[in-house]
Amino acid sequence: MTQLTTIAATVTASATRRRTRASRTLGTAVAVGTVALALALTGCVPEPGPGASNSPVPGASQSPSNAPSSPAPPPSAAGEDLEALPGDCEALYSPAMLQSLTEANPPLNHPGVTMDSTEVVAGLELLGSGVPTLRCSWGGPSGYGLATNVTLVTPEQAEVVTAALREGGFACVETGAELRCEMTKAFEEPKVTTGETHVFRANVWVSTRWINFNPTGYTDDIVAQLFA
Repeated sequence: MTQLTTIAATVTASATRRRTRASRTLGTAVAVGTVALALALTGCVPEPGPGASNSPVPGASQSPSNAPSSPAPPPSAAGEDLEALPGDCEALYSPAMLQSLTEANPPLNHPGVTMDSTEVVAGLELLGSGVPTLRCSWGGPSGYGLATNVTLVTPEQAEVVTAALREGGFACVETGAELRCEMTKAFEEPKVTTGETHVFRANVWVSTRWINFNPTGYTDDIVAQLFA
């Protein structure tokens, strides 16, 4: 009986020691696991490095710091306005066009030529109102020649004339910064071809009336010289 008691006590002590060691091992594992979890969770939020700030993450929706507070206004056509008319008719044409006109139908500004640069009433009224204008004619008093006026106008004045041109049956086409209105008429008795060309660009109105003499590129040359 004494021997059995001794064996039982030994088994009990051994079991107790094993439970103690297991408890210590489990406690250590739990502690290590807790620390590892804490480190893992801490790693989800990076520590700010030197000079770091609380700026939004790149790619996030935000307005650039250098963006204007309001859209820039569109460029104005007024920046192309002609400040003054050429001093004389010779300055109105390129050298090549001036030579061609001089050879084809002289003279320039014959005093006997009284033809107006338009027959449209609204245009005639504006030209006679005292607006700044330069008049040039080619040819003598005959049925062969042309008359041109280069006139500085306000937007309101240009609108009145262009409306009258459209109402009068002129074909008007807008190309870029330019509005061009044209009309040609042909008559059998007497045999005459006449027409008008009007160009509006910025604050300039170029009006030309011609009779049997319509040089190629005439108005385009004038506009190119004015806005060179």
